[in-house]
Amino acid sequence: MIHPGPRAPERAVARRTVLRPLRGMLPKGQSVMKAVGELFAASGCKGGFLALDGVTCDPLRFVLPALSTDGLHAAWYSDTHAPEGRVAVSRATAIVGWRDGAPFLHCHGLWTPGGVTQMGHLLPFDSMLAEDAEVTGLGSPDCWFESLPDPETAFTLFTPEGGGAGPALLARILPGEDCVTAIEALCAAHGITEAAIHGVGSIDNIRFIEGHRMDCLATELRFDGAVLRNGIATLGIEVVDIHGAIARGALTRGENRVGVTLELVIEPKDIT
Repeated sequence: MIHPGPRAPERAVARRTVLRPLRGMLPKGQSVMKAVGELFAASGCKGGFLALDGVTCDPLRFVLPALSTDGLHAAWYSDTHAPEGRVAVSRATAIVGWRDGAPFLHCHGLWTPGGVTQMGHLLPFDSMLAEDAEVTGLGSPDCWFESLPDPETAFTLFTPEGGGAGPALLARILPGEDCVTAIEALCAAHGITEAAIHGVGSIDNIRFIEGHRMDCLATELRFDGAVLRNGIATLGIEVVDIHGAIARGALTRGENRVGVTLELVIEPKDIT
């Protein structure tokens, strides 16, 4: 994947922070974005992540990754997918921050319109909660992801801002870096050897430890049970390609380069 702008010298950006467990109710009738923003505000948190597992939306709107046709971006998005009626979200990860002075989120997940599993990038302003939904996650009172213009990719992307001296990290890995080794190096630099890793992003062609692969330039993924043990990362993911094909597995070391971005909440913990 070749991006149009100058390559940034810093290939991983991280901010230290304290993470608070979040649990709350997203109320029926609100957009996903409004409900999540209000939950974070009520919890005194500016950024972090939320698992939207079990949420039901009507409508639910999403896009797939797509090849770019504008002659500028290395990848883009599909037209909006609009399944009819109520749609149950099976699993979804929302990275939460700010854009233009208001709460914003970046969410990749799986849902089952008509009983058929699909995956994509949720449109949180256009997806409405059909039922009250209890959700959990992790929030930071002093650190967040800010949507900022990124000269390298020509996208506006979440970048960690703020932070203090806590044990956890909000982070972004930049394009072209191997996901496994970059996360290990980032954690090592901050003295983290055991962690749960939450995040969303994209990889340019994917190779799995289990032997299968996804040969596609543009993908959308969420981490699924990704962990760091004794400094070694095992990165389970769920991912969709431009055709809507879904794959699952753990990433092979040294063979999975970030496509556009990888946004991470790294939660130090004993996971043995």
